[in-house]
Amino acid sequence: MDILSSKENGVLTLEFNRPERKNAITAAMYQTMADAINEAEQDTAVRAILIVGKPEIFTAGNDLEDFMKTAPSTGAIEDRSVYKFMMALTGATKPVVAAVAGAAVGIGTTLLMHCDLVYAADTAKFSMPFSQLGLCPEFASSVLLTQIAGYPRAAEKLMLGEAFLAQEALEMGLVSRVLPAAELLAFAQGQAAKLVALPASSIRATKQLMKASRNALVSETITAENKLFSAMLTAPEAKEAFTAFFQKRKPDFSQFA
Repeated sequence: MDILSSKENGVLTLEFNRPERKNAITAAMYQTMADAINEAEQDTAVRAILIVGKPEIFTAGNDLEDFMKTAPSTGAIEDRSVYKFMMALTGATKPVVAAVAGAAVGIGTTLLMHCDLVYAADTAKFSMPFSQLGLCPEFASSVLLTQIAGYPRAAEKLMLGEAFLAQEALEMGLVSRVLPAAELLAFAQGQAAKLVALPASSIRATKQLMKASRNALVSETITAENKLFSAMLTAPEAKEAFTAFFQKRKPDFSQFA
């Protein structure tokens, strides 16, 4: 199973389990996680959700081969499994905890902005290389990262797409705490257990109130980003980026205005 799903002591744990492909996410994996989160929303026995990867890597982001293979001819993403997963995550009323060790690439970093508590190992590395692929930010990352880190830092991370380490992610406010890699999972599990022990209605109400002011903006931004992303996905720059990736060469964007 590329996604391991388990329920124990009130916590639904979703684990990326495709280490041979650096936990690159396929459409089937997105659908599995979307279904699990939606089911957890209806399951009163589940009081918190925990998303984890492997000690050596969180996720390399989209499996690009699968991503392009499953792309609809229109370029629209609303029917794609990744969209269904992200909508399930953004709409979750129960608290979501994430534990990140190793690389969190692309959507691996984007999804963290929609979690409630994010803990990083001192080995964690984050990146959002959308511009490097001829694309734009996704799932409200353009506005959320700006709110979290401020415009100058968000612009640096989203425009250049370069990786940054756990300590900088902490300074930016992207993660809640940085821990030694050996302590990460146990700590995140302990924080999820604390949430389970608290009144579920209080946690839901607190989350609802904290996110209420940004919900409309997030929804509007996702719509705008999706429109641009879908159009850019079939544009010459993205085609060059993906072709270069599969040919294992550096892309050449100099021919495009």
